[in-house]
Amino acid sequence: MDDKNNPNQINIELPEDIAEGTYSNLAIISHSHSEFVVDFVRLVPNVPKAKVKARIILTPDHAKRLMRALADNVKRYEAQFGAIDEQEQPAFPLNFSTPKAQA
Repeated sequence: MDDKNNPNQINIELPEDIAEGTYSNLAIISHSHSEFVVDFVRLVPNVPKAKVKARIILTPDHAKRLMRALADNVKRYEAQFGAIDEQEQPAFPLNFSTPKAQA
């Protein structure tokens, strides 16, 4: 079947700056009756302030689809690589147990 004639075909472009990705080690999720907001934050050792690196706003039905997709991917990951060890950590691990940098 010719992709040009398929109305369900979506062409998704991934710009280079987005393709590089953004590392996050904390996600803060909030919601209202009409949307979910996910803030992705990067905590850095010995820095008491952290910035939101990305904010994604989802409708409730898209949030539920994302939850299911993540659960499915974690299940497939664990089937391939073994169980993910969930270590007890504080909600905001500001102390990375690293020595303070000195110049």
